[in-house]
Amino acid sequence: MMPNEFTWPVRVYYEDTDAGGVVFYANYLKYMERARTEWLRHLGIGQTRLRQTQGVIFAVRSVTLDYLRPARLDDRLQVSARCLDVRRASLIIGHDIHCLRENDTPELLNRGQVKIACLDAETFAPRPIPHPIVAALTAGDAAP
Repeated sequence: MMPNEFTWPVRVYYEDTDAGGVVFYANYLKYMERARTEWLRHLGIGQTRLRQTQGVIFAVRSVTLDYLRPARLDDRLQVSARCLDVRRASLIIGHDIHCLRENDTPELLNRGQVKIACLDAETFAPRPIPHPIVAALTAGDAAP
């Protein structure tokens, strides 16, 4: 695990797979979304509170994703989230999805980057990311 990297466990369920028992490609995005949300919670950045106290929301702007190997029904996955870049009104979050194989050896299945825009909660216009949020994301400290 890299510094300031957060991991979230995921189990592959039948509903996540296609007819061949392989995870449907779009479901990797759901796994990443869950890991990002839990990472923000871990840092003290609740999405509801962020909207209520700062008047901003985060929205996905773009995604790049490399599919290296498939995940299958009943696999145990670890989804990581880490801040790669912070700009005035956007973030780039890196994600890796590993499968824990026998003896818990991680196998990299998927690697992605998600660009997140910080938006005004009412107008959806770009807004600067509040300083305490930037500090929490870059230092790994909890936000006030």
